[in-house]
Amino acid sequence: MTPGASPADPVASAGIASPADVAAPPGSPPLVDGAYARRWAVAAAAAADERKGVDTMVIDVGDVLVVTDLFVITHGNNARQVRSITEGVEQMVKEAGGPSPLRIEGADDRQWVLIDYGPFVVHVFDAERRSLYQLERLWGDCKVLDWQTAADGAMPTAEAALDA
Repeated sequence: MTPGASPADPVASAGIASPADVAAPPGSPPLVDGAYARRWAVAAAAAADERKGVDTMVIDVGDVLVVTDLFVITHGNNARQVRSITEGVEQMVKEAGGPSPLRIEGADDRQWVLIDYGPFVVHVFDAERRSLYQLERLWGDCKVLDWQTAADGAMPTAEAALDA
């Protein structure tokens, strides 16, 4: 077990170093174990779902894309909802111990907000842009993760996603 970790933390009890223990060269995205990236992507998806994101999904693109491992894709029905989802994702990833975004694009127009965390990228669309770009179709050969399945089989809240 990693020093200082609680026995209830499955990542720490498996002996996986925390992101703070992993060093990356200056100027490069942080090196993060896949378990942490998945945990944070699930937290982002749960946050989007709590803010009424529509058809939220997590796609594992790591085998075909070099720059990131996971895409979280969701959409809101209007610009206000897109902003709310974006803010909720940032807050929940931070509360989950995740990194700050490396960059955020599209926050001003709120048509397609891209939140780049390095090991995962969150795409928050408005309904029209999601229908137009169809990222889930573009990456249709990739595995879609069942982020909604908690250990007890219930759909997690954002707080429960932190324990997933």
